Amino acid sequence: MKDIKVLGPGCAKCAKLKEHVDQAVAKSGVEAQVTKVTDINDMVSYGVMMTPALVVDGEVKFSGKVASVDEIAAMLS
Repeated sequence: MKDIKVLGPGCAKCAKLKEHVDQAVAKSGVEAQVTKVTDINDMVSYGVMMTPALVVDGEVKFSGKVASVDEIAAMLS
């Protein structure tokens, strides 16, 4: 099971990324636990300075943009 975290304070872009992640997980059929992280200290612990950010299995995949559903699905498979 993949551990996916969407990092962001709760802005519209962060909510959109979470929505895209949920759609990508459903599309790819990958078993995953998706968590929304809003605590600034948790975000800094990943070295993220721009949000939204996506962390998969402890590795920051990107930050500062809203990836498309297809980009995220490709990353998960």
